[in-house]
Amino acid sequence: MSTVVKVENLSKQYRLGQVGTGSLAHDVNRFWHRVRGKEDPYLKIGDENDRTVKGKSDYVWALKDVNFEVEQGEVLGIIGRNGAGKSTLLKILSRTTTPTTGKVKLKGRVASLLEVGTGFHPELSGRENIFLNGAILGMSKHEIKSKFDEIVDFSGVERYIDTPVKRYSSGMYVRLAFAVAANLEPDILIVDEVLAVGDAEFQKKCLGKMKDVSRGEGRTILFVSHNLVAIRSLCNNSILMNKGAIVKQDTTEEVLKWYLQSDKKKRFGKGDGNHAWFDSDMFLLKSIAINEEVEFGSAISLQVAFDLKLSEAKVDIAFAITRFYDELEIVSSYLSDDENFVQETKRGSYSVNIELANFLLYPGEYQINFALLINDQVEFYKEEGLLFNVVENSFFYSAKINTRKGLVFSKELLKK
Repeated sequence: MSTVVKVENLSKQYRLGQVGTGSLAHDVNRFWHRVRGKEDPYLKIGDENDRTVKGKSDYVWALKDVNFEVEQGEVLGIIGRNGAGKSTLLKILSRTTTPTTGKVKLKGRVASLLEVGTGFHPELSGRENIFLNGAILGMSKHEIKSKFDEIVDFSGVERYIDTPVKRYSSGMYVRLAFAVAANLEPDILIVDEVLAVGDAEFQKKCLGKMKDVSRGEGRTILFVSHNLVAIRSLCNNSILMNKGAIVKQDTTEEVLKWYLQSDKKKRFGKGDGNHAWFDSDMFLLKSIAINEEVEFGSAISLQVAFDLKLSEAKVDIAFAITRFYDELEIVSSYLSDDENFVQETKRGSYSVNIELANFLLYPGEYQINFALLINDQVEFYKEEGLLFNVVENSFFYSAKINTRKGLVFSKELLKK
């Protein structure tokens, strides 16, 4: 296969609160160095893009020395926390902004879906925008017409196709924009988190379409998302970004495992006890811990520590044990209200221990989605990072168990 995307030493610098370098003097200085064949003096300064600390410079590197290649037909996932540089990277690849240093080589037509409204003229109708986008991609009127019905059908906005798109809801906008981008046969499709605007049914439809165009039609996709289930389902390989740089590049399974483990150590580790998970006017969530390795048939233990700031409230804990196969599957769910476990509490500190005994999960990696409810309202929710492994033991290797398949083994079958 040939390389269709090649990124070499790509960097992007911004000056905070300004356009360009922010002053005529700086622009003249840059120009003077350039005509003399010298290095831009402002490339030697600037902070990494860390929004959690107060920087020392007005210059920030949104991207710094990024290098990677993408082969034809590959689906590359790009993940990372907010501010990691993912969207800046895609804007440069889409040629909507220019890099400060480095080069990008793209082979073929590129279609981008970066944010709601990208590439659409608000005064034009949906029909007119389809033809406009097709022309931008270099397609003939005949080619666009041949795809028109397919685009409208996929988008589900046929009734509004002759209405100016400025009257569309954000969901309708994205439906039509994705339908255009995916069906007008670009060689490279670039999709940012914008799909999250659509409903669950449409997101599933989009993921299915991206699978079809990559695996069936050999087109290349770059996909940015915080939905790790979608990344895992769609992408062959992934890169993890942090503070404008690539910190991990490998198969999607390896990247996600590294990301979740490092996130867990950062957020769920023992630490020094000085940093809270979550702090609000109602409660302070101090820690969540789980036994990271569980032998088959042994209890799963979850410990939660929090301070309630309200004089009195009903506090409940909810979580779901999940595992990923072709899609995320909920193995079991738990709500403390069902057990009359926490219930009415007064201001003070609490430490809650929950054990699921004799839970016969098959060996493998599982995840816990966790929520804390105050007066029956979800006030904190976390769906990534709490991982545990069920490991094999002699009990598992008994003949009755080892020959069976599934997620959970029925204890009743052991009696037969």
